[in-house]
Amino acid sequence: MHATYTGANGWLLELGGLRVLVDPWLTGPLEFPPGPWFFRGELPCERPAPEGLDLLLLTQGLDDHCHPASLALLPNDLPVVGSPSAAAKARGLGFTQVQALKHGDSHRLGELRITATAGAPVPQVENGYLLEHPSGRLYLEPHGYLAPDLPAQPLDAVITPVVDLGLPLAGAFVRGTQVLPQLLERFQPHTVLASTAGGDVRFTPRPCGSRAAPAKPRQACPTAAG
Repeated sequence: MHATYTGANGWLLELGGLRVLVDPWLTGPLEFPPGPWFFRGELPCERPAPEGLDLLLLTQGLDDHCHPASLALLPNDLPVVGSPSAAAKARGLGFTQVQALKHGDSHRLGELRITATAGAPVPQVENGYLLEHPSGRLYLEPHGYLAPDLPAQPLDAVITPVVDLGLPLAGAFVRGTQVLPQLLERFQPHTVLASTAGGDVRFTPRPCGSRAAPAKPRQACPTAAG
């Protein structure tokens, strides 16, 4: 099992011979209503879409997880698994092989089993995922919400935020410091992979609790490594 962080909420997971892209933000700005004056994110550099993908896995239907400009870089026949809101958005963007998973539902792709768990309420409850493969087992949820009914079990890795993030007026929407002790106790993972903090992404206004990134010229990022 191999995991490559692509920034923000994005990961490229390689399990055996399968390549799974999670919540990619690869190109263009990120904006939320009521407009860019309220919240805008910019990438320090843009990434090409990884090649040879077997699956697109989406945790949420919000643009920071289901980013239209980034998904437009992917072939529309790429299989997609996502929360109901993410699946609806993927279909609207032209993807033709889309599977929506409700909490407790599972999907198989070769030797990989993906089970959806309850995730963040933003406002509808979105998805986390338990991925099980002969090469490794991992849990991921991007906002720091751990499903209470997910049983304790040893895992090779968890992908989670490790800091708290919020917006003015909206409050905290990422609860990394709160969930991390729960994840360690319940799963005793060999590895914790920190996610969601953004990497070198620049936010205006910056999320509460995050550090402002220094201004850098935009450039092409290297392709995510395998």
